[in-house]
Amino acid sequence: MKIVSYNVNGIKARLPRLIEYLDEQQPDVVCLQELKSADEGFPEADIRAAGYGAVWHGQKGFNGVAILAKGTDPVERKRGLAGEPEDEHSRYIEAEVNGVVIASIYLPNGNPVPGPKFDYKLRWIDRLAAHARDLLAEERAVVLAGDYNVIPNDDDVYSVKAMADDALMQPESRQAYRALLAQGWTDALRTRFPAGRVWTFWDYQAGAWQRDAGFRIDHLLLSPIAADRFADAGVDKDYRGREKASDHAPTWARLRP
Repeated sequence: MKIVSYNVNGIKARLPRLIEYLDEQQPDVVCLQELKSADEGFPEADIRAAGYGAVWHGQKGFNGVAILAKGTDPVERKRGLAGEPEDEHSRYIEAEVNGVVIASIYLPNGNPVPGPKFDYKLRWIDRLAAHARDLLAEERAVVLAGDYNVIPNDDDVYSVKAMADDALMQPESRQAYRALLAQGWTDALRTRFPAGRVWTFWDYQAGAWQRDAGFRIDHLLLSPIAADRFADAGVDKDYRGREKASDHAPTWARLRP
Protein backbone atom coordinates (compact mmCIF):
# COMPACT_ATOMS: atom_id res chain seq x y z
CA MET A 1 0.00 0.00 0.00
CA LYS A 2 1.73 3.16 -1.23
CA ILE A 3 0.61 6.22 0.74
CA VAL A 4 1.74 9.58 -0.64
CA SER A 5 1.89 13.06 0.85
CA TYR A 6 1.82 15.72 -1.86
CA ASN A 7 1.58 19.47 -1.30
CA VAL A 8 0.32 20.51 -4.73
CA ASN A 9 0.53 24.29 -4.14
CA GLY A 10 -2.82 24.92 -5.84
CA ILE A 11 -5.03 22.09 -7.09
CA LYS A 12 -6.27 24.03 -10.12
CA ALA A 13 -2.83 25.14 -11.27
CA ARG A 14 -1.32 21.73 -10.62
CA LEU A 15 -4.15 19.44 -11.81
CA PRO A 16 -2.34 18.22 -14.98
CA ARG A 17 0.71 17.30 -12.88
CA LEU A 18 -1.44 15.53 -10.29
CA ILE A 19 -3.35 13.48 -12.88
CA GLU A 20 -0.03 12.65 -14.54
CA TYR A 21 1.34 11.44 -11.21
CA LEU A 22 -1.72 9.29 -10.48
CA ASP A 23 -1.56 7.76 -13.94
CA GLU A 24 2.17 7.02 -13.86
CA GLN A 25 2.64 5.91 -10.25
CA GLN A 26 -0.80 4.47 -9.39
CA PRO A 27 -0.42 5.13 -5.65
CA ASP A 28 -3.04 3.62 -3.36
CA VAL A 29 -3.61 6.77 -1.31
CA VAL A 30 -2.60 10.40 -1.90
CA CYS A 31 -2.85 13.03 0.82
CA LEU A 32 -2.96 16.48 -0.75
CA GLN A 33 -2.18 19.79 0.91
CA GLU A 34 -2.49 23.45 -0.05
CA LEU A 35 -5.44 23.00 -2.39
CA LYS A 36 -6.08 26.77 -2.38
CA SER A 37 -9.64 26.07 -3.48
CA ALA A 38 -13.09 26.23 -1.91
CA ASP A 39 -14.92 22.92 -1.53
CA GLU A 40 -17.07 23.53 -4.61
CA GLY A 41 -13.97 24.16 -6.73
CA PHE A 42 -12.39 20.78 -6.03
CA PRO A 43 -11.99 18.87 -9.34
CA GLU A 44 -13.82 15.75 -8.20
CA ALA A 45 -14.81 14.69 -11.72
CA ASP A 46 -11.20 14.74 -12.94
CA ILE A 47 -10.03 12.80 -9.89
CA ARG A 48 -12.76 10.18 -10.37
CA ALA A 49 -11.93 9.89 -14.05
CA ALA A 50 -8.38 9.03 -12.99
CA GLY A 51 -9.76 6.17 -10.90
CA TYR A 52 -9.74 7.75 -7.44
CA GLY A 53 -12.37 8.55 -4.85
CA ALA A 54 -11.80 11.57 -2.65
CA VAL A 55 -12.72 13.49 0.47
CA TRP A 56 -11.60 17.08 0.87
CA HIS A 57 -11.69 20.09 3.16
CA GLY A 58 -11.20 23.23 1.07
CA GLN A 59 -10.71 26.92 1.68
CA LYS A 60 -10.85 29.65 -0.94
CA GLY A 61 -7.36 30.84 -1.88
CA PHE A 62 -5.55 29.26 1.08
CA ASN A 63 -4.75 25.97 2.78
CA GLY A 64 -7.03 23.02 1.97
CA VAL A 65 -6.42 19.27 2.35
CA ALA A 66 -7.73 16.12 0.67
CA ILE A 67 -7.36 12.35 0.67
CA LEU A 68 -7.56 10.36 -2.58
CA ALA A 69 -7.94 6.57 -2.72
CA LYS A 70 -7.50 4.35 -5.75
CA GLY A 71 -10.61 2.45 -6.71
CA THR A 72 -12.60 3.33 -3.61
CA ASP A 73 -14.06 6.22 -1.63
CA PRO A 74 -12.22 7.17 1.55
CA VAL A 75 -14.54 7.05 4.55
CA GLU A 76 -14.21 10.42 6.25
CA ARG A 77 -13.70 10.32 10.03
CA LYS A 78 -12.79 13.88 10.95
CA ARG A 79 -12.12 17.34 9.58
CA GLY A 80 -10.39 20.01 11.59
CA LEU A 81 -8.87 19.73 15.06
CA ALA A 82 -10.48 20.47 18.40
CA GLY A 83 -9.14 23.01 20.85
CA GLU A 84 -9.58 26.31 19.01
CA PRO A 85 -13.22 26.69 17.87
CA GLU A 86 -12.59 30.01 16.13
CA ASP A 87 -9.92 28.47 13.88
CA GLU A 88 -11.35 28.42 10.35
CA HIS A 89 -8.22 27.20 8.55
CA SER A 90 -8.71 24.01 6.50
CA ARG A 91 -5.63 22.07 7.57
CA TYR A 92 -6.70 18.60 8.71
CA ILE A 93 -8.81 15.80 7.27
CA GLU A 94 -8.89 12.15 8.34
CA ALA A 95 -10.36 9.10 6.65
CA GLU A 96 -10.22 5.32 6.63
CA VAL A 97 -8.98 3.54 3.51
CA ASN A 98 -8.86 -0.24 3.33
CA GLY A 99 -8.57 -0.57 7.10
CA VAL A 100 -5.89 2.09 7.57
CA VAL A 101 -6.65 5.42 9.25
CA ILE A 102 -4.99 8.20 7.26
CA ALA A 103 -4.76 11.93 7.90
CA SER A 104 -3.74 14.70 5.52
CA ILE A 105 -2.09 17.54 7.42
CA TYR A 106 -1.05 21.05 6.44
CA LEU A 107 0.65 22.51 9.47
CA PRO A 108 0.99 26.31 9.68
CA ASN A 109 4.17 27.87 8.32
CA GLY A 110 4.60 30.20 11.29
CA ASN A 111 6.63 33.01 9.77
CA PRO A 112 7.57 35.65 10.76
CA VAL A 113 9.23 34.77 14.06
CA PRO A 114 8.39 35.94 16.64
CA GLY A 115 4.76 36.82 16.18
CA PRO A 116 1.15 35.65 16.22
CA LYS A 117 1.63 33.33 13.24
CA PHE A 118 4.39 31.46 15.04
CA ASP A 119 2.30 31.28 18.20
CA TYR A 120 -0.55 29.82 16.15
CA LYS A 121 1.80 27.23 14.64
CA LEU A 122 2.86 26.00 18.07
CA ARG A 123 -0.73 25.88 19.34
CA TRP A 124 -1.73 23.93 16.24
CA ILE A 125 1.00 21.32 16.80
CA ASP A 126 -0.21 20.93 20.38
CA ARG A 127 -3.75 20.35 19.13
CA LEU A 128 -2.46 17.79 16.62
CA ALA A 129 -0.52 16.04 19.38
CA ALA A 130 -3.63 15.80 21.54
CA HIS A 131 -5.55 14.14 18.74
CA ALA A 132 -2.59 11.93 17.84
CA ARG A 133 -2.65 10.50 21.37
CA ASP A 134 -6.30 9.59 20.89
CA LEU A 135 -5.47 7.88 17.59
CA LEU A 136 -2.72 5.83 19.21
CA ALA A 137 -5.19 4.71 21.86
CA GLU A 138 -7.27 3.08 19.11
CA GLU A 139 -4.38 0.64 18.51
CA ARG A 140 -4.83 0.65 14.74
CA ALA A 141 -2.70 1.23 11.68
CA VAL A 142 -2.58 5.03 11.39
CA VAL A 143 -0.59 7.27 9.05
CA LEU A 144 -0.28 11.02 9.68
CA ALA A 145 0.87 12.36 6.32
CA GLY A 146 1.46 15.91 5.33
CA ASP A 147 3.41 19.12 5.07
CA TYR A 148 4.46 19.70 8.67
CA ASN A 149 6.43 22.86 7.92
CA VAL A 150 9.10 21.59 10.34
CA ILE A 151 12.70 20.76 9.42
CA PRO A 152 13.40 18.21 12.17
CA ASN A 153 17.22 17.96 12.04
CA ASP A 154 20.22 19.88 10.75
CA ASP A 155 20.81 17.19 8.12
CA ASP A 156 17.27 17.76 6.78
CA VAL A 157 18.27 21.09 5.19
CA TYR A 158 20.79 22.13 2.55
CA SER A 159 22.09 24.98 4.71
CA VAL A 160 21.48 25.40 8.43
CA LYS A 161 22.71 28.99 8.22
CA ALA A 162 20.30 29.92 5.42
CA MET A 163 17.25 28.71 7.36
CA ALA A 164 18.37 29.53 10.91
CA ASP A 165 15.86 32.35 11.43
CA ASP A 166 12.94 30.58 9.74
CA ALA A 167 9.95 29.27 11.71
CA LEU A 168 10.53 25.85 10.17
CA MET A 169 13.78 25.43 12.11
CA GLN A 170 13.15 27.15 15.42
CA PRO A 171 13.92 25.11 18.56
CA GLU A 172 10.24 25.30 19.59
CA SER A 173 9.12 23.85 16.24
CA ARG A 174 11.62 21.02 16.44
CA GLN A 175 10.81 20.26 20.06
CA ALA A 176 7.10 20.05 19.27
CA TYR A 177 7.81 17.62 16.41
CA ARG A 178 10.06 15.50 18.64
CA ALA A 179 7.38 15.45 21.34
CA LEU A 180 4.91 14.16 18.77
CA LEU A 181 7.30 11.39 17.72
CA ALA A 182 7.90 10.52 21.37
CA GLN A 183 4.27 9.47 21.70
CA GLY A 184 5.26 6.39 19.69
CA TRP A 185 5.14 7.50 16.05
CA THR A 186 7.72 6.41 13.46
CA ASP A 187 9.04 8.94 10.93
CA ALA A 188 8.94 6.76 7.79
CA LEU A 189 11.38 8.72 5.63
CA ARG A 190 13.87 9.12 8.47
CA THR A 191 13.70 5.40 9.14
CA ARG A 192 14.50 4.66 5.51
CA PHE A 193 17.23 7.33 5.27
CA PRO A 194 18.73 7.68 8.76
CA ALA A 195 21.66 9.77 7.50
CA GLY A 196 19.31 12.49 6.21
CA ARG A 197 20.13 14.72 3.22
CA VAL A 198 16.82 13.79 1.54
CA TRP A 199 14.74 16.79 0.46
CA THR A 200 11.00 17.08 -0.22
CA PHE A 201 10.79 20.83 -0.99
CA TRP A 202 12.74 23.20 -3.23
CA ASP A 203 11.79 26.88 -3.31
CA TYR A 204 10.93 28.55 -6.62
CA GLN A 205 13.38 31.35 -5.80
CA ALA A 206 17.15 31.67 -6.31
CA GLY A 207 17.50 28.56 -8.46
CA ALA A 208 16.89 26.30 -5.46
CA TRP A 209 15.85 23.33 -7.60
CA GLN A 210 18.79 23.67 -9.96
CA ARG A 211 21.20 23.93 -7.00
CA ASP A 212 19.45 21.12 -5.09
CA ALA A 213 19.05 23.60 -2.25
CA GLY A 214 16.11 21.86 -0.58
CA PHE A 215 14.92 20.62 2.76
CA ARG A 216 12.63 18.03 4.30
CA ILE A 217 9.27 19.22 5.65
CA ASP A 218 6.88 16.57 4.27
CA HIS A 219 6.58 13.68 6.71
CA LEU A 220 4.62 10.45 7.11
CA LEU A 221 4.32 9.33 10.72
CA LEU A 222 3.32 5.73 11.39
CA SER A 223 1.57 4.34 14.46
CA PRO A 224 3.23 1.24 15.97
CA ILE A 225 0.84 -1.11 14.16
CA ALA A 226 1.46 0.71 10.85
CA ALA A 227 5.22 0.69 11.55
CA ASP A 228 5.08 -3.10 11.90
CA ARG A 229 3.94 -3.14 8.26
CA PHE A 230 6.54 -0.61 7.04
CA ALA A 231 8.24 -1.74 3.83
CA ASP A 232 9.83 1.35 2.26
CA ALA A 233 9.73 5.14 1.92
CA GLY A 234 11.01 7.67 -0.57
CA VAL A 235 10.56 10.87 -2.55
CA ASP A 236 9.43 10.89 -6.18
CA LYS A 237 11.86 13.72 -6.78
CA ASP A 238 11.73 14.00 -10.56
CA TYR A 239 8.16 15.32 -10.44
CA ARG A 240 9.50 18.53 -8.88
CA GLY A 241 11.49 19.18 -12.07
CA ARG A 242 8.55 18.99 -14.49
CA GLU A 243 6.91 21.95 -16.17
CA LYS A 244 4.71 24.03 -13.85
CA ALA A 245 5.40 21.64 -10.97
CA SER A 246 4.65 22.18 -7.31
CA ASP A 247 7.58 23.27 -5.15
CA HIS A 248 7.11 20.01 -3.20
CA ALA A 249 7.80 16.50 -4.48
CA PRO A 250 5.47 13.59 -3.70
CA THR A 251 6.76 11.88 -0.56
CA TRP A 252 5.64 8.35 0.29
CA ALA A 253 5.68 5.33 2.53
CA ARG A 254 4.75 1.79 1.59
CA LEU A 255 3.04 -0.64 3.97
CA ARG A 256 2.91 -4.39 3.58
CA PRO A 257 -0.55 -6.04 3.53
